[in-house]
Amino acid sequence: MLLSIALILIVGMAMGWICKKIKLPSLFGMLGTGIVLGPYVLDLLDPSILGISAELRKIALIIILTRAGLGLDVSGLKKLGRPAILMCFVPATFELVGMLLLAPKVMGISVAEAAVMGAVLAAVSPAVVVPRMVRLMEEGYGTKQGIPQLILAGASVDDVYVIVLFSTFTGMLQGRQTSVLSFVNIPVSIILGIGIGSLLGYVLAVFFAKVHIRDTSKVLLILSASFLLVAAEDALTTTITFSALIAIMFVGVGLQKKRENVAKRLAVKYGKLWVAAEVFLFVLVGATVNIHYIGKVGVKALIVIFGALVFRMLGVFVCMLGTDTTKKERLFAMLAYTPKATVQAAIGGIPLAMGLPCGEVVLSVAVLAIVLTAPLGAFAIDVSYKKLLSKGY
Repeated sequence: MLLSIALILIVGMAMGWICKKIKLPSLFGMLGTGIVLGPYVLDLLDPSILGISAELRKIALIIILTRAGLGLDVSGLKKLGRPAILMCFVPATFELVGMLLLAPKVMGISVAEAAVMGAVLAAVSPAVVVPRMVRLMEEGYGTKQGIPQLILAGASVDDVYVIVLFSTFTGMLQGRQTSVLSFVNIPVSIILGIGIGSLLGYVLAVFFAKVHIRDTSKVLLILSASFLLVAAEDALTTTITFSALIAIMFVGVGLQKKRENVAKRLAVKYGKLWVAAEVFLFVLVGATVNIHYIGKVGVKALIVIFGALVFRMLGVFVCMLGTDTTKKERLFAMLAYTPKATVQAAIGGIPLAMGLPCGEVVLSVAVLAIVLTAPLGAFAIDVSYKKLLSKGY
């Protein structure tokens, strides 16, 4: 395992650095590192580290979501109001509709199978989007208009919506009854997540005011609390649950509201943690990619993926109608809402594991979507934000 960790860090960081030097997103190099080192090419990674890959990727997401919460300007988000709510489910719904219209005709699958494929692809990747929106907030691009806050919040929430749809559609293909409560759980889990996270953030802020400990110890406490939130969500067997990832982000928001100076210092600490976490996240996502599946779907999959993305971008445009955002800001939001990675890596193989007839084609399209949209979406954000967004707090 130690050799695998060394390879992940050394090769991943080196490839990320090379990509930066040639004006490509560093995650492109990290994804490529994972693909090459992973079990489907050179097979140099220890099976034990691949066995805990999902947990390591979740830890990396926890780190960046907490970092986002510590710097999230909720007042900017409140100004946008309606679009902030719509961004949580409208773009994903549009992309799903696009998949339902395109996939049966282009790929020759049934509408029910297209729904499963759409649910796998419809989630935006917080791992790609969130760190970039955090950087925009730090640099002051679009923050006055609330653009990065809007995208950050939406990217963190639409995963909940999409995963519920995925569970519903796979259940329907297996002949299970669809529960109305599963759809009721979407807004409830989001609201509970915001409430639990904000409350925990407030409690931690009060604790830090009364008990003086080092900032490093504070980070460890917050990380431990975040792990407990994820474990609690996983342990719940009730129909109504809460979203742990949203709660984790709002721990940072709650702490920031009560102890802003502490939040700023902790944000710096989390930024340093993210340096290593980012490498692990994208290398391990790359290691899940079986490139042999890509050749099986070819041009038809490209048409479906990019066609559905056009629907998604249209959904973002609809969300921002009636706001005082400019055409350039709307275009940026549309581009920033396209990357796929973490959710597709996590659930892309489930239909195949379930034995569904569409399992292999869904996994193939999910793999292709990660390989194409994660680097392209990141590149689009990195190249366009200074041109499309105005600077000012």
